[in-house]
Amino acid sequence: MVQVPVGAYDCDVLVVGGGIVGLSTAYAITRAAPGTRVTVLEKEPGPARHQTGRNSGVIHSGIYYRPGSLKARYAVRGAAEMVKFCAEYGIAHAVTGKLIVATEREELPRLHALVQRGRENGIPVRELGPAQITEYEPEVRGLAAIHVGTTGVCDYVGVARQLARASGAEIRYGARVVRVDRRPERGVAVLTAAGDVVRARVLVNCAGLHCDELARLTGDEPEVRIVPFRGEYYELARPELVRGLVYPVPDPAFPFLGVHLTRGIDGGVHIGPNAVPALAREGYGWGVVRPRELAGTMAWPGSWAIARQHWRYGAGELRRSVSKGAFLEAVRRLLPGAEPADLVRAPAGVRAQAVLRDGTLVDDFLIRESARAVHVLNAPSPAATASLPIGREVGRRVLDMLASTT
Repeated sequence: MVQVPVGAYDCDVLVVGGGIVGLSTAYAITRAAPGTRVTVLEKEPGPARHQTGRNSGVIHSGIYYRPGSLKARYAVRGAAEMVKFCAEYGIAHAVTGKLIVATEREELPRLHALVQRGRENGIPVRELGPAQITEYEPEVRGLAAIHVGTTGVCDYVGVARQLARASGAEIRYGARVVRVDRRPERGVAVLTAAGDVVRARVLVNCAGLHCDELARLTGDEPEVRIVPFRGEYYELARPELVRGLVYPVPDPAFPFLGVHLTRGIDGGVHIGPNAVPALAREGYGWGVVRPRELAGTMAWPGSWAIARQHWRYGAGELRRSVSKGAFLEAVRRLLPGAEPADLVRAPAGVRAQAVLRDGTLVDDFLIRESARAVHVLNAPSPAATASLPIGREVGRRVLDMLASTT
């Protein structure tokens, strides 16, 4: 067993996870308390290899999220801060605005509810009729829409790299944590797969797809499990069909936003994602199956509860996964002129979705504390947008913990 001797520390704070949330946390700590020694362990050979680097690059406005929730507050605040951060460091970004489009009459009440939610969250929105939709997006059709002007796009991998540089933290790549020894009266020691031992006063768990596993390694029961959902994307072969960002009206019962059209910072247009169960924590395709991880997902009662409650929704998502024609149908609801040849397969992402034992999908960011540890247990989209406020909140908790244990 790795042990923590009294007074022997390699750093004050050890962050596990080199995605945008972990790096933002390191950045926040060193800015708030200069001189604090921070080490970041990332199992991949570079930063932002999973959720951070495998999304559509959207800076979300915060319009979808329940007023007063962490997602709402941090997304609204984080969007403005992300634009400022990108401008300060010369990272590619653009504030493009986006359309949320209703294509069926039954979606109109939900669209109007989003207008109200946006206003409650302090987000300026403009309601549009069919003719006004085509002024923004000539190839898009709908019964009504809202325009959200504060939405944008950026290079989140570039943001993560800059956070790593600006934090002054020691970043160790290729450092997978395999064991944790937490002694409340002393600190935390971790052992990596390479045999290195790192000792710290406080551990921060920003392990994303593996955060619940790391919590259990630390000796804490997170009371949630990460159920991975793969989001599959296409690229639009004729990007000139879409000027900016176009979204459907989301189903409020799910944290997924539906198949949407996103012109990225590189000028290409992403289409997607859908949301299907992944057969591994990092299951970026149907051929990636890890039996131990899959068995762990299947053993969690919440996974079966999701299947029972939402099988009809899931069947539609699976159909779009295996059938390009079915995916095209979803695209044509917004973009009628899309043709089969317009859809070119693009890399997938996996969403780390925390699920309670009863099958409830955790709907907000979830941060929990225990002795000598802070765990970020649910930070899917819009966590990249909200990463600077999330990092400050985690950093505040860590610094309070350091002050109380020294």
